[in-house]
Amino acid sequence: MKIKAIGFVAIPVTDIKRARSFYEEVLGLRTSDEMMGGKWIEYAVGDDTLAIANVSDSWTPSDHGTGAAFEVEDFYDPIRRLKDHHVRFAEEPFETPCCHMAVIQDPDGNKLMIHKLKPENEKGVCL
Repeated sequence: MKIKAIGFVAIPVTDIKRARSFYEEVLGLRTSDEMMGGKWIEYAVGDDTLAIANVSDSWTPSDHGTGAAFEVEDFYDPIRRLKDHHVRFAEEPFETPCCHMAVIQDPDGNKLMIHKLKPENEKGVCL
């Protein structure tokens, strides 16, 4: 098998209206497609697609497993905005030698990463 790209990342949710409010109003994503009678919502994120869905009782949210990482232009402003919206942080902001990162949770507990790569000249340096 030769995998050439990630087709999309899909996140199961229990309440599509509540999830849309979080992904659109808090994270600022814009709907790019809606399918299955509004049970599958897609967002264009750069050249990629993130989907939220409530399509099956056998596919449920979890805080243990796959998560999407959002690369942001500025790290600290989005973190302040998320805290202002009382978003749950599974991991408070932290720094690694190559990036700044925080792990948040959507209303169903799914984990999402807020991520900012360091410029090449700062990699390897933790402040």
